[in-house]
Amino acid sequence: MKQLFLWVGICLSLCHSLVAQNASVTQASDRFFLPRDTFWGYGQFDLAPPHNEIDPNLCASNAGEYGGVHAPCSEFARYMFSAYLEVRPFGQGQLRRFMFFGAPSFLFGKNIPKTLYTWSFDAIGIEHSWGLGVYLAKGFEFRVTQHFLFDRLGARDRNLGTADLGNNGPWGRYNAFGVRKYFGTRRW
Repeated sequence: MKQLFLWVGICLSLCHSLVAQNASVTQASDRFFLPRDTFWGYGQFDLAPPHNEIDPNLCASNAGEYGGVHAPCSEFARYMFSAYLEVRPFGQGQLRRFMFFGAPSFLFGKNIPKTLYTWSFDAIGIEHSWGLGVYLAKGFEFRVTQHFLFDRLGARDRNLGTADLGNNGPWGRYNAFGVRKYFGTRRW
């Protein structure tokens, strides 16, 4: 745990030293708290074709062997709604470099590989992560991310038999420290 605090302290001191080298001019019209560009993000809808369902790793791939088309573990998704949101609450000063982010994904469907393929919109669950970041300099950003376990929804929020792998989801639960590098310019 002491090493964790040491690394966070090193990254924050690095951030502070890079701030002086990369000072930028803010517009006079930007407010200190909740500027006009506080929120940035996107929403996305995905549709997986039959025989190529989204696998959130909640059921074993041979789930059809435990009941055929009536197998209780049918958590292979046909539809996914996902989003990403960045919140930069400060518009002036050194605090403008800080941001919070969240990334939820909602999964829907009722399919079993090689056994059952439907267009059902049954709720499966939500996978979500959140974190905070700080812009360092020259396109680099330091991030701390918390990824939660998969939360099942509705009637599927219980053990679904032998093929049930639990609610760890595709990535399980983790915390991560990372550095992101931005490059290029968007054309739009």
